[in-house]
Amino acid sequence: MRTMFDFTPYRRSAIGFDRLAQLLNEQRADAQPSYPPYNIELVSEDKYRIVMALAGFSREEIDIITERDSLHVTGRKQKDGVERTFLHRGIAARDFEQRFQLANHVKVTGATFENGMLTIDLVREVPEALKPRKIEIGTSTGSPAAFSALEQRQAA
Repeated sequence: MRTMFDFTPYRRSAIGFDRLAQLLNEQRADAQPSYPPYNIELVSEDKYRIVMALAGFSREEIDIITERDSLHVTGRKQKDGVERTFLHRGIAARDFEQRFQLANHVKVTGATFENGMLTIDLVREVPEALKPRKIEIGTSTGSPAAFSALEQRQAA
């Protein structure tokens, strides 16, 4: 029997791991459909790219929606009304819905569709208030300037 626990809050405290890639890979393992095929690339330290192979789809048939910490890519194939008899059908131009869980502060910066390949660019933008900042260590006598003035008096 498979137990359903949400360990997402605990993963947020992980140190030294690329959370976005980890979350996206775990999403793949959790009963995610394998259609359409896609790649997840690490472009640079804070930039990512999702590339999806969408043969047979047009721009108008694809929707990309971001909502909080998730990305939804949906494809609805328009019916052309022509009856076809296939001897072999290898191109699966069927409707799909693909969901990706995004890490904190990851935003979609753009999307392009060219030659049947959908490319979605993402960037992690941590707000200044949440970035680490260095704290200067003062002395017990006050500011660092007061400490250097005392050292100069004692040296004379």
